[in-house]
Amino acid sequence: MRTRPAARAGQYAALLAYLAFLAFPFLWLVSVAFKPARELGSLHPTWIPEHPTLANFRQAFDEQPLLHAAANSLLAAAGAAVVAVVVATPTAYVMARRRTRITRAVSGWVVVSQAFPFVLVIIPLFLVLKNLRLIDSLPGLVLVYVVWALPFALWMLVGHVRAVPVELEEAAAIDGAGRLRTLVSVTAPLLAPGIAVTGLFAFVTAWNEFFFALVLLKSARKQTLPVVLTHFIGAEGVADLGPLAAAASLATLPSLVVFAIVQRRITGGVLAGAVKS
Repeated sequence: MRTRPAARAGQYAALLAYLAFLAFPFLWLVSVAFKPARELGSLHPTWIPEHPTLANFRQAFDEQPLLHAAANSLLAAAGAAVVAVVVATPTAYVMARRRTRITRAVSGWVVVSQAFPFVLVIIPLFLVLKNLRLIDSLPGLVLVYVVWALPFALWMLVGHVRAVPVELEEAAAIDGAGRLRTLVSVTAPLLAPGIAVTGLFAFVTAWNEFFFALVLLKSARKQTLPVVLTHFIGAEGVADLGPLAAAASLATLPSLVVFAIVQRRITGGVLAGAVKS
């Protein structure tokens, strides 16, 4: 009993250290974004800017089309999240409820596909999109993001479907509901936390993705925000640190806002009391 307070204090200390480790890059990024050029070149950097300024933000918006690039990223990320959830939900339901050779093969593909690096698949994807005339287009980029997010989305939703009691679906079948009606009216509402997490994963992955957008998008007006951020780095690799930090700090806000909205759905106990014992 005497060791419990010490153990709990150690746990809290470890948690605070972990949170500080995670927050350090973002806090330093925000600090740099508000520093004038003189402080950025100082040999003794400080956490809090001595003379905070918005000049870096103004320069970032003057030099690059950040709002247009953010709109492109938002369309691509939101489209990928919606399509991934719509496709993955019924597929995960079939994989969880019907154990056949096909579903086992799909499960194996889900696991194996996660081992493929980006470089290995970019050439086949480029050729496929070229034949479909989707190169240098946001729909083509959304299609790539959906394909890349589907394996993890299926793996995540299958576990949530298996957590839904089969008795609920059997009761719905007794009342005359078909498979589609059962999925929409009974199972899908109970999958809300899993669907929210899946949509969040697909959105954040697409919002932060850089490699596919760099290769598949050629027009300046169609480039996404991660690609535009590279324009703050000169030809010799010298970064315009202040505007880059300002633009990068703004680029992180949508992910934080989406997570703050969706996290309310990520709660336990959704199935509590759904089935009487």
